[in-house]
Amino acid sequence: MVPNRFAALLSRAGLDWFLLALVGVVVLAYWRPGLGSPASPVPWKAVTTVGVALVFFFYGLKLSVAQLRAGLSNWRLHALVQLTTFGLFPALALLARPFFGAEGDLLWQSIFFLCALPSTVSTSVVMVSIAGGNLSAAIFNASVSSLLGIVLTPLLVGAVLHTSTGSGHLSKLATQLLWQVVLPVGAGLLLNGRFGAFAGRQKARLRVFDQATILLIVFTAFCESFAGGVFRGYRPGDLAGLSAGLVGLYLLVFGLVWGLSRALGFSRTDQVVAVFCGSKKSLVYGSVMAGLLFPATAATGLLLLPLLLYHALQIVLASSMAQRLGRAGAPEAASAHP
Repeated sequence: MVPNRFAALLSRAGLDWFLLALVGVVVLAYWRPGLGSPASPVPWKAVTTVGVALVFFFYGLKLSVAQLRAGLSNWRLHALVQLTTFGLFPALALLARPFFGAEGDLLWQSIFFLCALPSTVSTSVVMVSIAGGNLSAAIFNASVSSLLGIVLTPLLVGAVLHTSTGSGHLSKLATQLLWQVVLPVGAGLLLNGRFGAFAGRQKARLRVFDQATILLIVFTAFCESFAGGVFRGYRPGDLAGLSAGLVGLYLLVFGLVWGLSRALGFSRTDQVVAVFCGSKKSLVYGSVMAGLLFPATAATGLLLLPLLLYHALQIVLASSMAQRLGRAGAPEAASAHP
């Protein structure tokens, strides 16, 4: 009874076991960095590589082509969401660059990396559902964002942060993306007609598998970072300031997109899609891309730090906003359907 009450309390606060587990694996990595570092006898790199490929295979398996086709005609909404994700966010990060100085260059790089990532799929769709938005458009935009991120995130990061060190690195990156992301998603899509319904019934278990894979990636990344002393010099006040800045980033994007969608004459249901799909960033893609775009670096944990904070903050903030918008939209829906 007590665990159920505790889970209900966490849910009302916009939290869940996964957020607590994220904190737990980071604490464990700090306490025992050797467990997940490259010096460990466990082949973590091979384990995480297989795990990531399976995550994207199951993602493709659950992705219905019919759902993607349903919202194709609403091109203004799609353009706004994708331009927010891959245009507005990186532009805001570039505008903030002068405030970091030379000493904060790595932190700024991690923030730009966050801003170059695609939107989430499951979280965006869930929040749109809670807020009473256009579900088919949410599924379409979140899915397209993830697919575009395979190409646009490496291009944005490579162009601004100069992560590409030559044709050999580009070839290796392309090969890794092909085997870990593109081919698994494609295979899942091809098998959707036969096994899509089964994947839908196993949604809860597949979500746990996704989360477990993310936890493993985060654990090994932070183990390597702690073992390399990456976080030396960062105080609790620095983390509090970073969190406050990320809250400001979320609220700024949310407000700008909400105002712009109203100015463009979007319906309320499409406005909900624009703000919730446009303001999210994917922890799954970030965890994968950090290792691919910044190979052989002990700073991967630091690169993931803003993303981890943003992930937690976006769930808390979006959950509160979605519930508020859902309550506000309920009378409209009732009057529209007497």
